[in-house]
Amino acid sequence: MTDLDACVLSDPSSPLTATFVPNAGMIGTSLCDDGVELLGQRRGVTAYVAEHKTMGIPLLYPWANRLSGNDYRVDATEVTLTPGIGGVHADEYGAPIHGTLAGDTGWRVSERSTAALTAELDFGSRPDLLASFPFPHRLELAVTLADRTLTVRTTVTATSDTAVPLCFGFHPYLQLPGVPRTDWLIETPPMRSRIVGAHGLPTGALKPHPASTELLGDTVFDHGFDEVAPGAVFALSGGGRRIEVRFDQGYPAAQIYAPATEDVVCFEPMAAPTDALRQGGYPVARPGEPGVAQFSIHVG
Repeated sequence: MTDLDACVLSDPSSPLTATFVPNAGMIGTSLCDDGVELLGQRRGVTAYVAEHKTMGIPLLYPWANRLSGNDYRVDATEVTLTPGIGGVHADEYGAPIHGTLAGDTGWRVSERSTAALTAELDFGSRPDLLASFPFPHRLELAVTLADRTLTVRTTVTATSDTAVPLCFGFHPYLQLPGVPRTDWLIETPPMRSRIVGAHGLPTGALKPHPASTELLGDTVFDHGFDEVAPGAVFALSGGGRRIEVRFDQGYPAAQIYAPATEDVVCFEPMAAPTDALRQGGYPVARPGEPGVAQFSIHVG
């Protein structure tokens, strides 16, 4: 398999297909329903590999969203991050963002069929990755496509006697081609809003977010949430189509992102809230107790 070879999955029951590229960070590059592309392509997979410009469904690992500084501490382990080294990259304000695995070529396919794909990355064998996240483990993504549902299951298995913080997430860019953004209807479940400042980092302020249904219109989102219940559903609908992002298990936090400059909306499943790696409040995968999280995208 060459670096950008794609794995195309087919739904046995419908014309829905999904494409993932293991050797470009195991990114999902397409979710196509009978010729209609439902994932925002933005600048494409080449820019994702070369410049970390996200598109499709990228994995954000080992932390999702931003950190409020270039260092963090887990128990007695202190880590200093250097943007540009070990896969660390920063946003426009210098905050480390979206982890270290963007476009990583270390994934190895362990299972492959018409409707399923499993790939693994041995994080613990990589000194370059361990320099920024010194917790040896094996990372596995299992992707299936059936009954018009794309399911992504992540398993983190500690490979030393050290527990592994679980702060990762995914960033699915959804779109409704042919439907004006003003007509996109978004539905969100009850959860808690974590208010952010001008640089996209939590201020510590919290407020309830009741379940809501609203037209996206020209609203701009880059908002964080926690207290997301297992099985919670976020939805985008319009033009006779409905796309549901289901937080099946292991994702108690979320980010909603809808920029003013693009016709995309993202419901991002997160294993811990933004900046949890620095602030605490994250689950862990202990030796002998793998961490498992799953989300799915159903196309109605």
